[in-house]
Amino acid sequence: MFKYAKTFSSFSVNDLQTAKEFYSNTLGLEITDDPMGVLALNLGGQKIIIYPKDNHEPATFTVLNFMVPHIETTVNELRSAGVTFEQYDVEGLKTDENGISRGIGAPTISWFKDPAGNILSIIEIESKIS
Repeated sequence: MFKYAKTFSSFSVNDLQTAKEFYSNTLGLEITDDPMGVLALNLGGQKIIIYPKDNHEPATFTVLNFMVPHIETTVNELRSAGVTFEQYDVEGLKTDENGISRGIGAPTISWFKDPAGNILSIIEIESKIS
């Protein structure tokens, strides 16, 4: 039924202007102001919609993942821009002093939050030489 349907994802924030500044200035993403009063992140040909919600509650899961070639470089760049990385030390998930998890058989990943408290991640992709 939906095999060829166009799709998009969305999540809420409590302050659209603060979100716009964070996603465009801090993360350097292309953002479009949508006529419906929402923001559209333009990521690799896909759109992610960010909408305002008065009673916004941050998601308790990762709402957006960014694939990067060098996680340490990206963490350092984001830290320089004022981003704080989450620290985890629970069974099966431990981050180092830079907020990076390097699990065996798991991706190298780091989490941070947007100003509305939504969880975002960066995941290191393995480069393959062909």
